[in-house]
Amino acid sequence: MAAVRTGKWLMREPSPDASSRIFCLPYSGCGASMYRDWPTFVGETEICPVQLPGRENRFREKPFSSFDELARAVSVGLLPYLDRPFAFFGHCSSALAGYEIVLHMARAGYPRPARLFVSSQVAPHQGPHGRFLDLSGPELQAEVTGLLAGLGVPSRPDLVELTTEVLVADVATHRNYGVVDPTPVNCPVTAIGWDADAEVPHDLMGGWSDIGDCDFTVLSGPHYAFMDAPAELVKVLAGGLAAPGRTDEPGAAAGRATAAEGEPSGP
Repeated sequence: MAAVRTGKWLMREPSPDASSRIFCLPYSGCGASMYRDWPTFVGETEICPVQLPGRENRFREKPFSSFDELARAVSVGLLPYLDRPFAFFGHCSSALAGYEIVLHMARAGYPRPARLFVSSQVAPHQGPHGRFLDLSGPELQAEVTGLLAGLGVPSRPDLVELTTEVLVADVATHRNYGVVDPTPVNCPVTAIGWDADAEVPHDLMGGWSDIGDCDFTVLSGPHYAFMDAPAELVKVLAGGLAAPGRTDEPGAAAGRATAAEGEPSGP
């Protein structure tokens, strides 16, 4: 398999034959493997899980302390793969990360996403929201233990401790995130709610219409239903890229990456 030019940001080298790509961001405390049950392709669109520092094969690296810091590094790391229509998918806290990535890419003059998919999260200016934000360290550890058990992963003490450390850092990042006047994004947004979601009820997601052209859909299932890539969700993703937006001069933007002022090279 070819070396991943992005360094560590993707779990596998994207296919050169993909007509478009969806970059899927993991939410708090989790890594790219949370998308392991998703198909590699939805039609001709490739699903590309993004790996963040501090988890799984990057566990020795320090997690991000802000969504802005994450957005700057991820944007540069994925730049070689923005040579065709692409979108971002984020669930729960990673929906906010996706929003900040899209904003940063616009400011930096990078290619324009075809769409931003946000699932189970209130709009940036209507949060922070979420049960985990009020939990203590021991309570978050208990959540990790339960989540690992639900995934069929042995709850080894070292794994629980490491995952809890990352989750605590991610929850702090989410808790400290705040937007008063949201900046509109330069691409369409699809806001996805779930009819049995007890963590972020779908009727709280209306604020996404304040950041630009946004359509809403409510799918069947609880908060974690997306992890199984249900057919309804796959259909929404495929439909959202059926008529992708314009991708602005990907080659030129890629060439500007190293020259952009203040851009990190990524961990």
